Amino acid sequence: MTTGRLLIVMNAGAGHSQAEASRAAIRAVLDAHGRAYQFFLADSGSALPQQAALAVQQALAEGGAVIAAGGDGTLNTVAQAVLPHSLPFGVLPLGTFNYFARAHGMPEDIKAATEALLSARIQPVQVGLLNERIFLVNASLGLYPTLLEDREAYKAQYGRSRLVALWAGLVTLWRARGRLRIVLEHDGQRSKLRTSMLFVGNNALQLAQLGLPSAQQVEQGALAALALRRTGLFTVLLLLLRGAIGQLHTADKVLHFTFQRISVRPRLPYGRRRIKVATDGEVGWMSSPLVFAVAPQPLLLLCPATMETPA
Repeated sequence: MTTGRLLIVMNAGAGHSQAEASRAAIRAVLDAHGRAYQFFLADSGSALPQQAALAVQQALAEGGAVIAAGGDGTLNTVAQAVLPHSLPFGVLPLGTFNYFARAHGMPEDIKAATEALLSARIQPVQVGLLNERIFLVNASLGLYPTLLEDREAYKAQYGRSRLVALWAGLVTLWRARGRLRIVLEHDGQRSKLRTSMLFVGNNALQLAQLGLPSAQQVEQGALAALALRRTGLFTVLLLLLRGAIGQLHTADKVLHFTFQRISVRPRLPYGRRRIKVATDGEVGWMSSPLVFAVAPQPLLLLCPATMETPA
């Protein structure tokens, strides 16, 4: 259990009124227990890295723990700053799906999650890497980054809910036409693949919900790759239905395997060297080749005292 000050990084600009209410709830719990803390507030997502770096500097100076309050994207940004310094890292889930927090036993209720932090114990947990960028839940290229961009646009217009996220996904699939041609290098072998999406998972809970047997291997130190073979809209919708009921592994249009490192070379239009990717819900551009790998060092996660998390 860590006894240092809790240095809490939060995107105060995302859902402003909700962020204020969450901050008040966190304060109430910590004040009631006499626990020292400090907030590092970003007014937008682009300001999060700077606030995370300030929190890390403070933690290094005084021996505290850095806490990320937000969804998986916020957690990713803060963890990126924390990981190289081997500092204790805690999470307070405020997102839509909260896969990382849920997989490691953190309650989704903000008061209960703050209470859990007070008696949490450090457990090393696996982190994925896509080139120089870490991912806690998943990383992808192809259709999935487009789904995420459209989802955020719909959330901005209609609100942040899982129903809005589902509707945005259906609209994206209806409009999607692109296909990827990629070369995979895995265990010394090269193979060509044509797919609408390559998805790499580092979260056993998300993979188990999709019905993929690779969830267990992820808990034992691997990453899991999933690719949709070249398919039309109707087939993709059927695959989504299988995923929703946890039977994606039975679909013959899905390629899935586990690994610790793969290199991916997408075929890009002439003159273009970068491709759109997503890490934990955040979309950006990276240069080819793309290397997915298990990070050499674990994240020192503050988990509830009753939760045992595999290394």
